[in-house]
Amino acid sequence: MKAKMLTYTRLESPIHRLTGAVKLIFFALWSVTAMITYDTRSLLAMFLFGLVMFKISKVKFRDYSFVLYLILFFMLLNQLAVYLFSPAEGVKIYGTSHEWFHIAGRYNVTWEQLFYQFNILLKYFTVIPMALLFLLTTDPSEFAASLNRVGVSYRIAYAVSIAMRYIPDIQRDFHNISFAAQARGIDMSKKEKLGARIKNVSAVLMPLILTSLQRIETVSAAMELRAFGHGRTRTWYNARPFGKADFAALAIIVAILAGSMLLTFHDGSRFYNIFERTE
Repeated sequence: MKAKMLTYTRLESPIHRLTGAVKLIFFALWSVTAMITYDTRSLLAMFLFGLVMFKISKVKFRDYSFVLYLILFFMLLNQLAVYLFSPAEGVKIYGTSHEWFHIAGRYNVTWEQLFYQFNILLKYFTVIPMALLFLLTTDPSEFAASLNRVGVSYRIAYAVSIAMRYIPDIQRDFHNISFAAQARGIDMSKKEKLGARIKNVSAVLMPLILTSLQRIETVSAAMELRAFGHGRTRTWYNARPFGKADFAALAIIVAILAGSMLLTFHDGSRFYNIFERTE
């Protein structure tokens, strides 16, 4: 069976030892910073920092490779859509036009548009590593306890924990159902044509949905029988207090946020303009 995707694996690394709440706060502030700024220098620095964090975490590439390839595919579609619907957005933003070559009609490729779309791509490359890192290094139970500790209702925290735990269950059910289908002669391997493979894989979805609904009903009944949600508070087996590393991580993300905002807005614009220097 293939390795599970986007599931927590206990490893000895500084990233894994951080509490779940700190990781969530770090990711939220990181995402806000990346969304606000269009300063290429800030985005490049954050992207490199994210790669360093991945190296420190010791997470294996196979644990997220499929999801990463899928995200990259949709990123390319997004880049194509941005150009098709607004081929001169970069020209509007930067106020200059340096044409590289003309395609047809209003579609011409300018360096301003390429630079604008490069920054959009860089935003994705900045946020995606941290999102994957958050999912791959956070224990669902400990994360729920940390959320409750910072003020989130334990009902919501527990729902988040169940959702994170459900990812490997869906993957396991998908593999089991697909193996059963292949045993009945439904080919999902690379030997089959792409169209037939998509059709055969889609046949697995209905049994997967029914299995998921049955599991949801079982879990809901078990929680109801144990009077889940009756009390205002609850205790947590995996609760952990913030340590020195957690406070250091919070200080780092606040410094990154402040530095990025200073670099972005020091001249009154969100966009780093390399073209005004060439005029």
